[in-house]
Amino acid sequence: MKTKTEIIVAPSILSADFRFLEREVKAAQDAGADLIHCDVMDGRFVPNISFGPMVVAAVKKCVSVPLDVHLMIVDPAKYVDAFCDAGADILTFHAEALDGSEDVRAVAAKIKARGVKAGVSVNPDKPISLFTEVLPDIDMALVMSVYAGFGGQKFIPDVMDKVRALRKLSTDKGIDIDIEVDGGINEETAKVCADAGANILVAGNYVFGGSDYADRIQRIRG
Repeated sequence: MKTKTEIIVAPSILSADFRFLEREVKAAQDAGADLIHCDVMDGRFVPNISFGPMVVAAVKKCVSVPLDVHLMIVDPAKYVDAFCDAGADILTFHAEALDGSEDVRAVAAKIKARGVKAGVSVNPDKPISLFTEVLPDIDMALVMSVYAGFGGQKFIPDVMDKVRALRKLSTDKGIDIDIEVDGGINEETAKVCADAGANILVAGNYVFGGSDYADRIQRIRG
């Protein structure tokens, strides 16, 4: 990945035109996307259903940039192998879907044993204390700036306190970790996130809703 001082942009295919998914993800990659973000929803952890490993595997065949797969599901451990097999390069799960730090650590270990980077996330109303004990065991912390489940929601600025706390904690402990923010990202909110210490930004509607993907990605990068 790129250095922490340069923003990594991860367009979310949740906002792509699924009639032309191959064309969409290739266009995003050609426009400068660093990652392709895949939002997996099960209709249980979140009230929406999106797609599973088959779509992730199909996207993997279309692009050469890494796949950033976000599991918004119950029992993520059960599906680690399926998504790793499908081609996830980063696999993120929610701490609040589990029963404590030891379970979070176990799922992260299972992911990393597959040679895949492990990420942990929490919704805006959940504390980062659900996973801060395991920061040395993960590669990425995903701070949700909207509630998981649907695209197109409004950015929640208060969650930047979590980003700042995570960046300070990781710096103080000498832990090299990526901090990703997902939800309501555009050129204005991207700067807020970067200033708080985030280095990976997920954008769905802002990228795929524009006519010039390269321009939108560059605006996010700042």
